[in-house]
Amino acid sequence: MLENILLVISVLLIAIVLLQGNKASDAGQIIMGGNEALFQNMKERGLELFISRATMVLGLVFFVVSFILFLS
Repeated sequence: MLENILLVISVLLIAIVLLQGNKASDAGQIIMGGNEALFQNMKERGLELFISRATMVLGLVFFVVSFILFLS
């Protein structure tokens, strides 16, 4: 039962991570010297905020279910 829940959570987590914006390009700009956006306070809004929070929640649920399976 918990294995099936873990499978569903992992698929949802993969899908929601793929929906996130491309933040790797921002890191690449820092390395290449384009760091004008490095210390800007940019807030997530709307769908981006929802996806970010859903990723955190799914990650936490994934960890908890994995830990419960490990202990049992």
